[in-house]
Amino acid sequence: MDFELTPEIEAKIKLLAIKYESMGQDLVAYLDGLLYANYLTYWDYIHLDTLLSLQTPKTDFPDETIFITYHQITELYFKLIMHELDQVSWLKDSNGKLFLEKVRRVNRYFRHLVNSFEIMVEGMDYKEFLQFRMSLLPASGFQSAQYRQIEILCTNFHSLVEPSQRSLFDEHSRIEEMFGYAYWKRGSIETESGLKTLTLKQFERKYSESLLKLTKRCRTRNLWFIFSNRLQESSLKDKIIEELRTLDALVNVDWRLSHFQAAVRYLNKDTEAIAATGGTNWQKYLPPRFQKQVFYPSLWSKEELENWGKSWVVQHVGSRTRVNKPSPSDTFRSKGKPNPKN
Repeated sequence: MDFELTPEIEAKIKLLAIKYESMGQDLVAYLDGLLYANYLTYWDYIHLDTLLSLQTPKTDFPDETIFITYHQITELYFKLIMHELDQVSWLKDSNGKLFLEKVRRVNRYFRHLVNSFEIMVEGMDYKEFLQFRMSLLPASGFQSAQYRQIEILCTNFHSLVEPSQRSLFDEHSRIEEMFGYAYWKRGSIETESGLKTLTLKQFERKYSESLLKLTKRCRTRNLWFIFSNRLQESSLKDKIIEELRTLDALVNVDWRLSHFQAAVRYLNKDTEAIAATGGTNWQKYLPPRFQKQVFYPSLWSKEELENWGKSWVVQHVGSRTRVNKPSPSDTFRSKGKPNPKN
């Protein structure tokens, strides 16, 4: 076989030589490695065999495989979201274009997650779920550390403090003090005794230290801090506000209420509500109208905040949730102008 060393190939070799020489490496050795290496395959690149071996049901009910696989897919999407948010957190200049693009990517991932939750709502056999779920105690989706990391990267931690305790702090309060009142802890407290569930104890034992460390690091690196302190003069400010509002609604209304819809379907009987596997008080924890969890309250009008999440419940869950019909101008679908206060 005849081979011609074209000018293009020579140019590439020179560039490679410069690259490896600058690192004190021998180009010939790397060319030997390329010569002897096997061709890459799709299944090796994505570790397909390993990936497909990670679904290990605890029971023989077929639909438990759906439950496990869907949650694993969700965590992979969380990883993609974290990948984008982490890049924003290390921005060293006022790059509004990059900031906007990253938030748009995060919104794209969350839209897909929200739309995919029908798999959980409609895609499992009701009786099978109520049976295999008992073998999962006390594990709970509440224990997703990546979701907590996403929240921490999105907003000032003051916005993640339990609403009833939020007035005790401000955005300049010590992180250690606010961290003890994180809103998510309320969702895993036993209703009758007021004690922490085993689910919460397990979660805190494994993740509290790393989450607290992340919270401290993100005090000046979360989305809201970067937007408020570096991008107020950006020509893209209005578009950024639109995407931040969308993110707020996707995470704190759509995503939560998708879970609420599934909980109503599987855990809400006519006479009584079935407890979640982690013992979480899902009736109070999931509906946004109860917890009023908002990343960017200053971007919403007073009316939007007062009606936070109500229209979604009425539209998607209906009378099964026994909620009052909201006013016409409602939460995340509202086209009202954002409140300009910061």
